[in-house]
Parts: sequence; C-alpha cells; structure tokens
Amino acid sequence: MTFDMLEKQETPHYNFIKGHALTVIKAPFSDGQSKKGVEKGPDYLLKQGLVHDLENLGWTTEIVNPLAEVTGSVQNVTTYKNIHNIDSVACSTELIYKTVRDTTKDGRFALTLGGDHSIAIGTILGALKTYPDLGLLWIDAHADINTLDTTESGNIHGCPVAFAMGLNEVVPAPFSWLNSLRKLKKNRIAYIGLRDIDEGEKQVLKENNITSVFTMYHIDRYGMNNVIEMALKALNKDGDSPILCSYDVDSVDPLYVPATGTPVRGGLTLREGLFLAERLAETGNLVGLDIVECNPDLATNDIHVVDTISAGCAVARCALGETLF
Repeated sequence: MTFDMLEKQETPHYNFIKGHALTVIKAPFSDGQSKKGVEKGPDYLLKQGLVHDLENLGWTTEIVNPLAEVTGSVQNVTTYKNIHNIDSVACSTELIYKTVRDTTKDGRFALTLGGDHSIAIGTILGALKTYPDLGLLWIDAHADINTLDTTESGNIHGCPVAFAMGLNEVVPAPFSWLNSLRKLKKNRIAYIGLRDIDEGEKQVLKENNITSVFTMYHIDRYGMNNVIEMALKALNKDGDSPILCSYDVDSVDPLYVPATGTPVRGGLTLREGLFLAERLAETGNLVGLDIVECNPDLATNDIHVVDTISAGCAVARCALGETLF
C-alpha cells in the first residue's frame, strides 16, 4: 500500500454551529454520587489549557457557570425511597438544562464539563429542546438508565438516561420542571463501551427495546471503527441529524484514566477513545459534548491526575477538530 492509497483523515466541520462559536459550560457538581472531588473536574480541565487549545483550533469561546450561585446552598429535604440528594440534583440539572438550551438555540456548540454524570439530565434535554431530532451517543462503562425504582445505590448519576427518556413512574416534586419537556425517544440513543450493567438496567433496556447497545464484547468482535459506524447509523440513517455525545471518562480503561469514581477494567484503550471522538467530529453533526467524572481527589499520585485530565482534554480536542495529520 502506498501513501496515496491511504484514506486521509477528514477535516472536521460542524453543520449546526454558527461561526465556530463555542460555550464552555462548567458544571462542578458532585451530588449525583457519593465521592467528593468530581466537582473539581471542570477547573482541572480548564487549567490544563483546554480553552487555549480550542481557540487554536479556530473556536471562539466563552465560559459560563450556571451553578456558581447555588452550589452547596440547596437543602436536600425531599425523600423518595433510597434516592440521594433529590433537591440539589433537580435544581442544578434545571440550571444546566436552561444554559444548554440557550447555548444551542444561539447556534453555539455546548461543551459541558462535569461533574458527575447526573448533569446529563440537563444537557440532553437542553439540546433536545433546540433539536427535536437529536441523537444521543452515550460513551460509558455504565448504561446509566436506572430508574428511581431500579437503582440500588440511590445515586442519580446512574439514572440520567432514564430521566431524559421519561421512564420514571414517579417524578419527585423538585423535578417537576421535566414534566412539560420533550423526552428522548428510545430509537435516538446509542451506547458504546458498556461493560458494567445493573440487572435493573438490563430489564429497562429490554422493556424499552433499546437495541443500539455496543458493549466491549462488540468492540472486541467487530472492531472499533465498525462499532462506531453501526452506532452512528442507528442514530442517523440519513446522516443529517444533530448528535450530542455524553462522554464519561470511565469508558476508557482505568489503566489510562485512573482518577474516576467508578472505574471498570477492560475498557477502551486511550487511542480507541480518541479515535471515537475523531470519527464523531468527521460526521459534521455534533452539537454538544459532555466530559464527565474526572475526579482528581481519587488519584493515588500526581501522574494519575495528569493522565486523567489530559485524557479528558484530548477527547474534547479530538471531538472539536484536532486531527493527527
């Protein structure tokens, strides 16, 4: 094979974004789970030079923090079964929803830096408000589709997809802001990288006939590029629908990304994780990206912090136009 025969990496473009404009939405939130430190993720990602790197890629950027005035100030008084921190999760995700809604409505790219994965309740529904035909690409070791009735831990970071799809039979009062919103349809989601699925989640997936579920088994069997192609085809048969990617860094094997709250061995290599972002950028249909679950407090040494934060920044850069050649 000669150099001329090699397929050249495409220069990314963004069909739904006006003027290469991007809003970095800080979501320093940790109440969706029990391990403190994940709220530091956004600042660590930004201190790594992420904004500078994105501006070098041609993006005009702004930084907002919709949680600046409420973090730590909401009293969690609402109870439902074993669910933790209902009030604070509901309040924070509503603020994130409004910010993503307004960002995408203005034709800007929504880059949301978490925080734990409960923030995706807001990012999904915010983007869906602007783009009714939105497809969701969920990159994660976990399905995060527990309902409030199936979750064993009671941590809402394991429930955002169920919230976005309207699968909860009971919606506690603080989440009443969800009631009037359009919900994500079951044929508008695709998973990549799963390897730790709760029994309750398996039942939810089967009952709702969610079939675009690509686990590590499928990556091993068919290869990363084929899995990406199948996932994108499931979301976007005609190739012209907008996509939100919600990317949990624990989708990557903890060998490469150790400082995260729920690591599971046997995940994506770092290169596979970046290739996925590159291929997503090439579609031209990306309208938003979440980078979540970087937790520097869970690192055992400084190298683990650097590895995890560097990986999160690299995913963002690749999804936003950085190419190898």
